[in-house]
Amino acid sequence: MTKEKIISVQNQWAEGIIQMGKLSNDRSSLEIFTSNFLDEMYDFENNVLFKPTKAAVEQFRNTKNSAFSYFIAGDEKECKEDTGFALSKWSEVIFDNSNIIITQDIAVAMGNYTFCNDESSIKVEYSFVYKTYGDKIKIILHHSSLPFQI
Repeated sequence: MTKEKIISVQNQWAEGIIQMGKLSNDRSSLEIFTSNFLDEMYDFENNVLFKPTKAAVEQFRNTKNSAFSYFIAGDEKECKEDTGFALSKWSEVIFDNSNIIITQDIAVAMGNYTFCNDESSIKVEYSFVYKTYGDKIKIILHHSSLPFQI
């Protein structure tokens, strides 16, 4: 595992979020894509700790279904507060890593990522932990929050 590989996984994650917005008018394709995205990017087969940015009532989304609900909501959403974060049709997601620490098969990245679309941008603080499984790198911890407001 290298910093370059982690940055590549971050770019893949960002492209997935952007693609969800692009598919927002085709619910069937969106659901298939999002399910595949979660399988590819996260290790829900084992354990994932996921605390998304815009979650207040049900803060932690440690199952694939609750992560799915957070990203794209829908009629069968798992968490009532979800509106579909990825449906904002983000055109760009920019990672600004404060640092990436690599120890054997685990990498920890922390920094800010900014989500941009035609109407707005939002800067979010994040910490991700990645684990290698053979030639795959998957997220096992995803924590993000809005910066503290004075």
